[in-house]
Amino acid sequence: MMPLSDEAVLAALPGVPISRDNVEHYRGLLDRRLLINRCSDCGYWIYPHRPLCPQCLSWNVSATEVSGEARIFMFTLIHQERDPQGRLLEPLPVAAIELNEQPGLRYLATIVNCPTDQIAVDMPVRLVWTERDGLAWPAFEPADRR
Repeated sequence: MMPLSDEAVLAALPGVPISRDNVEHYRGLLDRRLLINRCSDCGYWIYPHRPLCPQCLSWNVSATEVSGEARIFMFTLIHQERDPQGRLLEPLPVAAIELNEQPGLRYLATIVNCPTDQIAVDMPVRLVWTERDGLAWPAFEPADRR
């Protein structure tokens, strides 16, 4: 299967600030793959996406798929919808997820399939996909859930 063109990524995600540094990340999301920039010289993972490795200053950076295995670094419960016309039926759990690939490599996502009173810092989680507005978005659920 041919990867989506840059134009197709832009068309699929109107209003999302897409640049040459993060287009591969969003192309991956449209294909249900979580891609994070990684230095091909020293192996350092780079997020937020940048074209230059902050560890070795190499420009040899490419989007690489992560395992999806992680732990909750911190979380909060959002009680107010961003859309003033929308209303949340229950608090939305959002977390900084520390991916297993590298200490300090964190990704912001929602927590699903877990009662809010059971969400805990350092809880093992794994990547799953949720649908929102006809698109797939990364989310995380407890790792022991099958």
